[in-house]
Amino acid sequence: MNEESRPADAPADPPEVPPDGGDAADGTHPPYAERVLDVADLIPPGRVMTYGDVAEWLDEGGPRQVGRVMALYGGAVPWWRVVRADGVPLPGHERDALGHYRAEGTPLRTPGGSATGHPRIDVRRARWDGRPTDAPAHPT
Repeated sequence: MNEESRPADAPADPPEVPPDGGDAADGTHPPYAERVLDVADLIPPGRVMTYGDVAEWLDEGGPRQVGRVMALYGGAVPWWRVVRADGVPLPGHERDALGHYRAEGTPLRTPGGSATGHPRIDVRRARWDGRPTDAPAHPT
């Protein structure tokens, strides 16, 4: 859909993420991927943002686009801090992620509700809202 035919209140097209994960010729990532990775770098230790939180914070894309960026390029940033909304650790990377969560003091829930038998992140308690960690929770 081009800009002229899009209704004024329609959402923008999702950002482009290469299907093959290829970097640009100069070795940089696509602009949207760079923005997602920058947000992941900002998340403080012991805190998390969901894929949807990152998209909302950027006001661009959605959870699937953020997940694709993290799958293709997330190895160079604290990938374990960008999580599924249900708090289940990234399949196939549970041990690594749980090691990071424990080292950083990320709030976890017991494995009772997880089909994998691994603890889940307590997203309600661990979620970071994007404010600097020294900012007050509520403006006075």
